[in-house]
Formats: sequence, structure tokens, C-alpha cells
Amino acid sequence: MTPLSIFSLIILIGSLMFTSSASYVFNKPQVQITTTFSNFQLRIMDHWGAGGGWFTTIPNNTQHPFQGRTFGAAKRREIRGTAAFGSGYPYGVTNQTTLSGRPFPFGVWPLYWGHNHMGADEYGPHLNAIRPGGLVVQVPLRTTTEHFNVTGDEAYYAVGDRESLLLLMISYVTWCHVTPAWPSRFEPTSENSTVKLQNVIQYFRASSFALATPAYNNAFAWNSTSTSTEVSPLPEYIRYSPFRQCIENVTTNALAIASDRYKVTSLEWFTFVMMVGGWAICSISLFILGLLTYKLMPVRARLQKKIWGDPRIIAQTRQNIRQNREIEMRYERYP
Repeated sequence: MTPLSIFSLIILIGSLMFTSSASYVFNKPQVQITTTFSNFQLRIMDHWGAGGGWFTTIPNNTQHPFQGRTFGAAKRREIRGTAAFGSGYPYGVTNQTTLSGRPFPFGVWPLYWGHNHMGADEYGPHLNAIRPGGLVVQVPLRTTTEHFNVTGDEAYYAVGDRESLLLLMISYVTWCHVTPAWPSRFEPTSENSTVKLQNVIQYFRASSFALATPAYNNAFAWNSTSTSTEVSPLPEYIRYSPFRQCIENVTTNALAIASDRYKVTSLEWFTFVMMVGGWAICSISLFILGLLTYKLMPVRARLQKKIWGDPRIIAQTRQNIRQNREIEMRYERYP
């Protein structure tokens, strides 16, 4: 196999790997985080993503309501909070009694329960139009006894931004056999609201996502702080429910969180190494081929002289033959 064919093969493999890597990234469920209109550099919230990376600061000249605050850098393993509103922050908490002024470690700000509970009015529905993932919605999570040993009234609600919840619903249906249902608007201040603050059994993603059930009533919900450990006990059938555990596990592993914008996948690294290696092999091969050609030219000349004779004598002989042939042709043409 020649160096050129080897190089072509490497380029082909690298191109195929790059195509596979690009498809993997572009087809992965994602939620965009837009904080400025000065460029198209967006941060992404990845469904099933690992998170991490560097902090990003919302520029001060963007007119964004949270300009100057940082977001991102939190890791997947830090996503779980508790039943206390304001829990689940891996960094940026200076006051346990309020959420006002806090950063957004996972890329999105916390939920809003009304009545300026823990200073969360700044995250109210007036900002749903720019909330990463869209307005806050809720969706019922139910299953059948065919897959889990559930009681008749065992039902849960997931509360979060629309895009994250729609993506997560696919995972709920796939892994926990949740009965398909479409989200509806979340209205925490309505008297007829299905989900209330005291119904929350678990917060995720810095209190921007919640799992709740009407069967639970946390008497300490309105008087708690971010680090409160005093909560009403869960009913036994909810506490040990495999269905609830499945929902919480899927949420922990799949909920969209801000990704590392500088992260390169292993496939992309492999493609880069293959491309650079291919160019290196081709360059070295051409250099060696040129060097060998240069070094072997005297040898070639000696072999040619030995086998076919002196090239000057051969050239003179050929010239004599042509001249004799021309004389013969003139003689034949003019007898």
C-alpha cells in the first residue's frame, strides 16, 4: 500500500468519525441559553449532559434582567436538592433565607411560588418569555399496575420549564412507563392550582425543577430556609415506591443542565488525532520518497550505463540511424 493510499484511508476514516461525532452532538436534545444579542455564542443545556465547565457572566451591557450574574459550571452529580425551596445550589449562596441575587449554576433561575416567598418575586412569570426552556409548566406522572405496584391515588407532578419537561417526558415514558401526558401552565398563585409549595417532595437543578404529589403536605414548607432539614415525613407508600424512585432517578440523570461550552467529545478528539496523524504520515512519506529518489539517482545512472551502455553513445547511435534513414529516403524519392 502506497503512502498516498494510506493517507487517503486515514482521511476517509477521520471524515466518517467526524460525521458520526457531529450527528451525535447536533441530534442530542438541547435547550439554548441566550443572554446577549451581540453574537451567536450560546450556552447549551444538555439532556443527559454531564455539566461542568467554566462560569459564564451575563454581560452588563445587554439589558438582561440578570446582567452581571454568573451561570453554569455545576455538575450533574450536584443536581439534587431536598424538599426545601432554595436547596440544590452548589455555589453562590450567601443568605439561606432568600434566593434573590443568586447565580444560576445549572443555567436557569428557580421556580416562583408567589407572595415573594424567599425573595423569589424577581423570578416570577413576567420573565417566562426569556426563561431558558420557556415558561414554567406542570405535567402529571402516572403509571399502571402492569409495570409498578402502585395504589390508585399514587400520582406525581413534575414542574419546570417547558422544553426541559418535554424532553424529560420522553425519558419518563421510556424508562418509568409513565402514561403519556402533555404539560399545562403552572399557576402557583391560583386557588385551583394542582401543585402547591407544600406538595413538593424533591427539588432539582437549584430549585428550578420540582417533583410533587398532592398526597404530600409539608407543614414546614412556607417557613423553611434553603438548608432546612425539618420536613413532614412522606407517606409510607410514597417513601418506598419504586415508581417514585424511578422518576427521581431519571430526573437526576436526564434533566437538562448547562453544559461545558469548551468540552470536546472523544469522537471529535479521535477525528482530530486521525487528521493530524494522516497529514504527518503523508508529509513524512513524501519526504522519504524524495530523499530516496535523490540518493538513488547516481545508482540509476550507473545501472543504466552498465545494462544499456553509455547514454551518450546510445544517443549518437540513434542520431546516425536517423541520418542514414533520411539518406535512404532521399535516394528512394529521386532515383
